[in-house]
Amino acid sequence: MDQEPHNGAVNPLPPVVAALFLVIMGIEIAFFLGARGIVGGPAAVGWRLSAIQSYAFSGEIFDWMRDSGVWPVEHLIRFVSYSFVHTSFTHALFVGVFVLAMGKMVAEVFGGLAMLAVFLVSAAGGALIYALLLDDPMPLVGGFPAVYGLIGAFTFILWRRLGMVGANQSRAFSLIAMLMGIQLVFGLVFGGSADWVADLGGFATGFALSFFVSPGGLARLRGKIRHE
Repeated sequence: MDQEPHNGAVNPLPPVVAALFLVIMGIEIAFFLGARGIVGGPAAVGWRLSAIQSYAFSGEIFDWMRDSGVWPVEHLIRFVSYSFVHTSFTHALFVGVFVLAMGKMVAEVFGGLAMLAVFLVSAAGGALIYALLLDDPMPLVGGFPAVYGLIGAFTFILWRRLGMVGANQSRAFSLIAMLMGIQLVFGLVFGGSADWVADLGGFATGFALSFFVSPGGLARLRGKIRHE
């Protein structure tokens, strides 16, 4: 029997998006409750700091690995793990909201696994660009570079759709331009870190990766290569 079409006002959330949101917020809730002594006992007060020390991305550690040629797994994992450790509940909540919004739109077009790949690879790409371009001793934490990767994938979707109807494809980049403009204003007014470099790196990674993981992406690339 054919399934009836979904007639609800809101399309159901893709399971991988919901799972990613729950992981991010589940970790943060554990930190939140532990800091208040509700779970974990006295040692739980230091869970967040311990997690930052163990899982944040460090440009200094990256420089050491590159110079020594030694790449321990415990440090390589930092390219992705930093995205799941946040400085505060509000920090994690903002990331979670963006994951729900951007993740849903990307997963509905690319599929759940491709959306997850964009999130994780963009986290690594943002961290790599952060380490290569800057000499910042501050550790990189939080999921915004990965979220900006999802924004990059969403921009790719708009870019392709505008191209299909012959519209101005530069309009697809209005969202990232607005977000980076807001970051610039906040940085000038309140001061800030250089995390925006990782965010922009995540966006670029997500946009570029979309050429491969979008539906028919590899076929289009092979076709272009054959015709060159």
